[in-house]
Amino acid sequence: MSDTYTETTKTGWTTRIGESLKGIVLGLVLVVASCIGLFWNEGRAVQTAKSLAEGESLVVDIDPGRIDPANEGKLIHVTGTMKAGTAPNDTEFGVSADGLKLVRTVEMYQWQEEQKTETRKNVGGSEETVTTYSYVRGWSRTPIDSSRFKVPDGHHNPAMRYRGADFMGGDVTFGAFRPGKHVVERLPASQEVRVNPALAETLSARIKEPVQVNDGKFYIGRDPSSPQIGDMQISYTLAPAGAVSVISQQSGNDFVEYQTRAGDRLLMVEPGTISTADMFKQAERGNVAVTWLIRAVGALVMFVGFLLILNPLVVVADVVPLIGNILGAGASLVALIATVVIAPLVIAIAWLWYRPLVSIAVIVIGVGLAIALKMHAGRKAAARSPAPAPAYPQR
Repeated sequence: MSDTYTETTKTGWTTRIGESLKGIVLGLVLVVASCIGLFWNEGRAVQTAKSLAEGESLVVDIDPGRIDPANEGKLIHVTGTMKAGTAPNDTEFGVSADGLKLVRTVEMYQWQEEQKTETRKNVGGSEETVTTYSYVRGWSRTPIDSSRFKVPDGHHNPAMRYRGADFMGGDVTFGAFRPGKHVVERLPASQEVRVNPALAETLSARIKEPVQVNDGKFYIGRDPSSPQIGDMQISYTLAPAGAVSVISQQSGNDFVEYQTRAGDRLLMVEPGTISTADMFKQAERGNVAVTWLIRAVGALVMFVGFLLILNPLVVVADVVPLIGNILGAGASLVALIATVVIAPLVIAIAWLWYRPLVSIAVIVIGVGLAIALKMHAGRKAAARSPAPAPAYPQR
């Protein structure tokens, strides 16, 4: 039997009109916010691109085996072997591993609430909403507050007793350098660390709960094959010692962020031996990806804003649901067209503001290509036109 609860609510036409009128204000706020966000994003993208170009023109490749005072304060690129004199250690659970950073991931088996909503329009403009709440059990890394459930009774989640954490190795060396925690924590922890089964008995005695090691993870609970609400599983990953590449400002025997004149602060840390050019290319690709992601989110927010602005017209027409549905489709189309026109326009204006010379050059090239294509099309059309028939004298 499914664990669900269904709630049906009815909203009158006049109430819907009032809510839709309030939505106009929210819609205007969303449209303005999306314009500001899109404009800001172009400035951010240009600043980051300039910062990366500036950094690539200034960076100096150095040998990690020797600290040269002449490079103090400069942007440097260094590759070498990074290792820790003291292994990262999770003292709470007694787990340690040879490497640079140990990451503890904690999941708890919890109740989760899922919602499914269906809306039906009635003749006269009222609206009936049927919401079905389903309660399922599953693993989650974040605590779920069951008191906020629609039906909290019978779906209680206990407090999450343990949380995820990062543990850094001590006395980290990188040739002659001694990078601090702020450098090590940027390394990804992708190597699995399997827990020693011998630790389960000691941990169980200390926390006064049943503990076993299942598939290389701590399992706090009685039966991993039949988890109960409140059971927990704890796993570990490691950033291993080895080859690392760093681009940063040299500060004594450490690495710190380099402040560019363009505005960004540069500190790149990547596992492996990566050249200067490749590290900057990765950063440039990341900048492009973030730029397009923010553009997409900004356009979506703008689309929703226009829908809210147009919604009162749809609600008024919902007196006859069929007419309301047709007008709703039209409102969606208008909102889409407005977004397609205005979002690129805001981006273009931002480019004119932040990079006027580049924008003017693009506009000139675009206009030139349009004129050239039009002239070419005209010549082709003239070439295809049949020659006029010769005139014959009348007899």
